[in-house]
Amino acid sequence: MRAVVTVTGSDRRGIIAKVSNFLFERNVNIEDISQTVLGEQFAMIMMVDMGESSRDFAALAEELEEKGKEIGMAVRLQHAAIFDAMHNV
Repeated sequence: MRAVVTVTGSDRRGIIAKVSNFLFERNVNIEDISQTVLGEQFAMIMMVDMGESSRDFAALAEELEEKGKEIGMAVRLQHAAIFDAMHNV
């Protein structure tokens, strides 16, 4: 299953490493990634494949939200189809 991970918040070192390592540990493959820094704000979107993940969607979404709190960022997981529908208006 394809999904989208979004990460937003104040920029700091190590954000990409922490989130990508977290996904790696759960067998989630990052297929594409885009990130930018606007002023002091960080924004990243990752297209991921959860096909071999050790977690189901709901569990991974909850864990990512907790990881976000731990690193001071907002981290969200969405089904790719829902993300596409929201951004193709």
